[in-house]
Amino acid sequence: MTTSAPHHAVPASSAAGRRTDHPAIEFVGVCKDYLTHGEAVPAVKSLDLAIAQGEFFSLLGPSGCGKTTTMRMIAGFEAPTAGKVFLDGQDVTGVAANKRDVNMVFQSYALFPHLNVLQNVSFGLERKKVGKAEIARRVGEILEIVSLTGMEKRYQKEMSGGQQQRVALARALVNHPRALLLDEPLGALDLKLRQQMQIELKRIQREVGITFVYVTHDQGEALTMSDRIAVMNAGLIEQLGTPREIYERPATRFVAGFIGTSNIVAAPVSRVEGGLAVLDLGPEERIVVPVPASVPAGREIEVSVRPEKIDLHRTAPQAAGSVLAGTVTEVVYHGTSTNYTVSTSTGSDFVVFDQNAHDAEDVASRGERVFLTWAPQHSYPIGV
Repeated sequence: MTTSAPHHAVPASSAAGRRTDHPAIEFVGVCKDYLTHGEAVPAVKSLDLAIAQGEFFSLLGPSGCGKTTTMRMIAGFEAPTAGKVFLDGQDVTGVAANKRDVNMVFQSYALFPHLNVLQNVSFGLERKKVGKAEIARRVGEILEIVSLTGMEKRYQKEMSGGQQQRVALARALVNHPRALLLDEPLGALDLKLRQQMQIELKRIQREVGITFVYVTHDQGEALTMSDRIAVMNAGLIEQLGTPREIYERPATRFVAGFIGTSNIVAAPVSRVEGGLAVLDLGPEERIVVPVPASVPAGREIEVSVRPEKIDLHRTAPQAAGSVLAGTVTEVVYHGTSTNYTVSTSTGSDFVVFDQNAHDAEDVASRGERVFLTWAPQHSYPIGV
């Protein structure tokens, strides 16, 4: 879903005068242990990470992977067991949370119900003794950016979940922090509103130019909004890269399985020809995958292929790339696509997303024998 938003004036953020020769946020050898029954349990293990100025950066992973602990160490709510945390080149490892120039937005919004929108957003500026004219200017700017102009007199109970989320964002951004930390802020919204807010969040971040660090377990959110993503697992970063890099070229089996849906098969390399490894799986079945020159014949490798890259055929194809035969075990209609589960000779079930751009009657049935094909460039060797 796409939306068009009017151009808004970018606030004269204090970020404009800040140094840009340092990362906005940097971790150097950071570890965090928690004591459980007298035993140190690692939550984050030897983390080295640099987040660029003005970047939309996401920490993505399952519950317990260390992403929220990492964010809390940026905010100052948790102290590292070892290592250092830097904000804009300054060591803040021992600096209290209220002395760090970062703000945080939570899933619960934490608005003051007895204050209206204007009062909620201006609250922090008033506490800092900012002049009334400056408060009016900055609040007006940020309300325009988050599309709340005209709603200044509304109270929390008079607003939708999406509007309340915008108020929480405005209240955090009006202070012009060096970085905004967002801890699963869209989790309480319904699916359609969540998708709309993903696009709005990215627009807002682009307009204010402030570094956003976003914690989520939702792969779709991270892929939609982020400039870069750190995929975390068991306290470590398994892969760091752009959304396209992580989706198209997963570095580990965990990343391949966690980001979207992947079909993964392991088999020995039969031969290598012109930079392509051929994994022969039967008389007419094979997987073809690009590999480095260092991969020898006989080595077993794991190959990942995404469901939307696969073509499903009801008759034997004449294909130059990968070919697998199998039997359809499940057919699920999803509106834009029909999703098939196919039991293959590899011993693995393959998932295929077939876009519904053809005759609605041309659908394979459960129990039907089919053939799967895809181009060599759509195979990706994991960890090679």
